[in-house]
Amino acid sequence: MRLAEIVTAGVLALLSVYMMWKSTELDVGYIRGEGPGGGAWPFWLSGIMLVCTGLIAFNWVRRSSPPSQSDEVLLDGYGKRTLVLVGGGLIGFVALINIISMYGAMVVFLLYYLRFLGRHSWTLTAILSIGIPAVFFVFFEALMRITLPKGMKFTEPFYNYLNTLIY
Repeated sequence: MRLAEIVTAGVLALLSVYMMWKSTELDVGYIRGEGPGGGAWPFWLSGIMLVCTGLIAFNWVRRSSPPSQSDEVLLDGYGKRTLVLVGGGLIGFVALINIISMYGAMVVFLLYYLRFLGRHSWTLTAILSIGIPAVFFVFFEALMRITLPKGMKFTEPFYNYLNTLIY
């Protein structure tokens, strides 16, 4: 557990530095009359994350956090199984986006996660698995007018029909 804490802090610190560097491709300061530049939020949030990883490393050196005092293994058998099941579900979700659309992939992932991993009732699973993607659809497509991936050609007519209902 101790080793995992410092390795995770190190990886997050490297990611923070990279995101800070990458966000400087846009203006990270305040633009008079416009507001914050396009890179401001990513830069400063990454900077905050970098400070937090520094605090984690400081606590690790002092052994003041529970993980830094622990000699236990990071993942036991149950933890490894859970990581594989959840990670596999996320990989499946990402793989399905270009096939059945972002919204269809959400439905499948929520069904898998709520019913099969969470063992919730079919009623709750159906309500959330259909309701959450529907809310996302209305929010992104109608309110923000941001189009999310629609998948392959066979899903296009369905989304074109939904768009006619919204507009």
